[in-house]
Amino acid sequence: MNENLIKLLSAQKIFPIIRSSDPDVVVDTVKTVVKSGLNIMEVNVVNPSIYDAIKEVSKHAKICAGGIITSMQAEAAILAGARFLSSPIFHMNLVKLSKDKRIPFIAGTSSANEAYNAWKARIPLVKIYPITAIGGPLYVEDLLRPMPFLNVLPQGNVKLCEVKKYINAGAVAVGIGRDLFEGYSLSDVGERIEKTLSEF
Repeated sequence: MNENLIKLLSAQKIFPIIRSSDPDVVVDTVKTVVKSGLNIMEVNVVNPSIYDAIKEVSKHAKICAGGIITSMQAEAAILAGARFLSSPIFHMNLVKLSKDKRIPFIAGTSSANEAYNAWKARIPLVKIYPITAIGGPLYVEDLLRPMPFLNVLPQGNVKLCEVKKYINAGAVAVGIGRDLFEGYSLSDVGERIEKTLSEF
């Protein structure tokens, strides 16, 4: 699943990050994203009701449960149908749980040292977060120059118009949340995804 996930995300380019406290909004948003051509996305677990949304939308898409920081959250997300997990942190308890459950885990890192240690822990896809605050596409390029073996997923206030820059810098895919969804209707979101994908 790990290698397959990287391959699928590399083809998809955009990794949508859906964040809402309303499970109905999450379900509707996931369906829109799927119709627009993206099948892998993150649903941020902002409260326990979101596990019900994950249960529903996992029938239609490969869902990553995001914002996971505890083993209890991870267990609940897996039980709800999450196919993989994402965290803003790199924690060995989550690494161990993901290996035991054979569920891919995307660990959050900020520094070159953290990214390397995540790779050493056999985490195949490393989140670089918060990427905009720490240097944007140039940071990704600088990080990968001495460590081209890393598979990185930059995330954190990325703009949709910057996706191509991050991909050209060496990212597997790019996590986008606020800039994709906030202030846009679902039909607008769908159109923006399709337009961005057409540029590749």
